[in-house]
Amino acid sequence: MQYFQALKLGQKRVTEAREYLNKLTDGKAMPALALRTNKSNVWEVVGEENLYAFVDESVGFVLTDNSGYILAIVDSEGYSKTIVQGVTNEQKEKLEKLFEADNISKFEGNVILPV
Repeated sequence: MQYFQALKLGQKRVTEAREYLNKLTDGKAMPALALRTNKSNVWEVVGEENLYAFVDESVGFVLTDNSGYILAIVDSEGYSKTIVQGVTNEQKEKLEKLFEADNISKFEGNVILPV
C-alpha cells in the first residue's frame, strides 16, 4: 500500500477510535498512531479492531505525572490509536464497566504508545 493511502486509512481508524473514547472520557482523547512500524518499506495501517488497555509504570513506562494510568484504544498488536492520560483508579474502574457493556475486550500484551 502506498504511504498516503495507508496514512489516510490509518487516520480514519484513529478518528473513529478517538470519537468513541471521547464519548467515554468527556473529550479527553488524543490521537496516537495511524501506521504500524516495520522493518520493510511496506506501509502498514493500524488494525481495524478496538481493544482497551490501561498502562502504568509497572509495565516499564515512566509517566510524567502521578495521576495513575494512560488509557489506550489499541489494535490486536498493541498499536495505540488514541490515548487518554491521567486516568485515576476510580475512573479506570468505571471505564472498564463501560468497555464491558460495549463488548470491547481488554488487550493483554505490550502496548505501543506514540513517542
